[in-house]
Amino acid sequence: MIHVRFEGRSYDFDLAELPLHAGLTDQVIKQRIAQKLDVGIDRLAPYVVDRSPTGHLIVRPEALYG
Repeated sequence: MIHVRFEGRSYDFDLAELPLHAGLTDQVIKQRIAQKLDVGIDRLAPYVVDRSPTGHLIVRPEALYG
């Protein structure tokens, strides 16, 4: 599963739907998500890709603290 938090909304996609897997680069993952959301890749530039030990992916805005 891939969970995407994009501009205040949450999306869940099956990895095979895009198709994605945890071994891909962040850039490729963001590119496929941008295509799925029908937005420019540049809008995902400040986002990070987290990979869980179970193989799930989370794409979210970078967290800034303090």
